[in-house]
Amino acid sequence: MTAPLSELTETITDLDTSLEALPELEASDLPVETAEEEEASARPAVARWYAVQVASSCEKKVKATLEQRALTLGVSNRILEIEIPQTPAIKIKKDGSRQSTEEKVFPGYVLIRMVMDEDTEQAVRSTPNVINFVGHEERRTTGRARGRIKPRPLSLTEVNRIFKRAQEKKAVVKVDLSEGDRITVTAGPFKDFQGEVIEISGDRSKLKALLSIFGRETPVELEFGQISKDN
Repeated sequence: MTAPLSELTETITDLDTSLEALPELEASDLPVETAEEEEASARPAVARWYAVQVASSCEKKVKATLEQRALTLGVSNRILEIEIPQTPAIKIKKDGSRQSTEEKVFPGYVLIRMVMDEDTEQAVRSTPNVINFVGHEERRTTGRARGRIKPRPLSLTEVNRIFKRAQEKKAVVKVDLSEGDRITVTAGPFKDFQGEVIEISGDRSKLKALLSIFGRETPVELEFGQISKDN
C-alpha cells in the first residue's frame, strides 16, 4: 500500500535537515601529499657508486659481461658506469727487462655507478663471477644462516680517494722477486756474482743482496736492471 503524500513530504524534509547539519568539508581536510613527499616523488632517482666483489682475476670479464647484460635486460639507463681503478706500473722480469703494465687499485673488486632498484640489483647479482655487493648484513631472526648483504653506496669521500689514487701518474715498480730468492748480477762492478735477496725497495727500483765477496757475505745495493733471478 502506497504511503500518503504527507508522510513522504515529512521524510524528505527530515533528510534535508540532517544533511544541513553535517559540517562542510574544507579543501584542507582532504588527504594531500606533504611538501616533502611531493618533492620526493618528483625527485629523479640518484645514481650512486657501489663496490662489488668478484672472483679473482675476473674484473675485466665481469665488466664486459655486465655491460652486455645491462643492454639485454633493458637497465643500461640505470647501470651507468663500470670501472676497474688501475694505476700505471712497471714490471721487472726475471731477466731484468722492464714491461709497462697496469696494477689494479683494489684487486677482486669493480665499482659500479647505478640507480639501485630491484632490477638493477638483480642484474648485477646474477652476473657470472660476481660474489656480492659490499655492504652490511641483514640479520636473520631465526636460524644460523647468514643474512642477505644490503648494498651500501660509497661516500663521495671514498669515491674521490679511489679515483684520485688511480689517476696518480707515478708508476709503481713491481718486481718478480721476493726476499730469499737467488739472483745473479748481470751488470756493474759485481757482474757474474751470485747472491741472495735480503731487501726490496720497489719505490726506488733497488734491492739489497748478500754477495760472497772474498769469502764473506756482504750486503750490496743493486738496481733491478742489474740482476736476473736464478731458476
